[in-house]
Amino acid sequence: MNELVRLEHVQKVYRMGRVAVRALNDVSFAIEEGEHVAVMGYSGSGKSTLLNLLGCLDRPTRGRYQLAGRDVSQMTDASLSTIRGQHIGFVFQSFNLITELTVLANIEVPLFYQGVPRRQRHRRSMELAEMVGLADRVRHRPTELSGGERQRVAIARALANDPLLLLADEPTGNLDSHTTDEILQIFDELWRRGRTIVTVTHERDVAAHAGRVIVLRDGQVESDTPADHWVAGKT
Repeated sequence: MNELVRLEHVQKVYRMGRVAVRALNDVSFAIEEGEHVAVMGYSGSGKSTLLNLLGCLDRPTRGRYQLAGRDVSQMTDASLSTIRGQHIGFVFQSFNLITELTVLANIEVPLFYQGVPRRQRHRRSMELAEMVGLADRVRHRPTELSGGERQRVAIARALANDPLLLLADEPTGNLDSHTTDEILQIFDELWRRGRTIVTVTHERDVAAHAGRVIVLRDGQVESDTPADHWVAGKT
């Protein structure tokens, strides 16, 4: 497998007046193509900051972040925006769908901003809607869907640009247990197909679906283990 992500001695410091808050402190790890990595930790451990860095929504204060062999640590805002649009897909706990648009139009949004022709956008979005089991709901709007269906739309939208890296932030946090299982089955299938996934979660059952679990504490990597070892050690 080829290495997709590499963080080297990454620090992230936020300034609040005269106070410096170190959200990440000397974080180093790599992720290979086709891995599914779960990131866990208590509130304030640095999970959200790490996700923002991986998603090119922010830059490290120190250290290096390489994505597919490119150092994105010091890129301009415009370059980071291009990287996000072309190579990264996001799935959020709150779905972040556009309520005025149909399911199909929501899935098409990333392709629209990439300048993909309309007919091609439509074809790709229909394929993705079918993949997540929503082919019969493409004319509906988010307010007409259940929570699980909304998350399916969000997953399809995140896959529209065929991203190198799929980032999921508490993707089952707003769902009941039955719907959580359905969404996790989709992630399992994406992983089987070779998709590289990083899931931030506080739920052990969700983390157990990954192949590897990274636990953060106070901005540092406390442990980095195969998921089956981690689950066995926590029981």
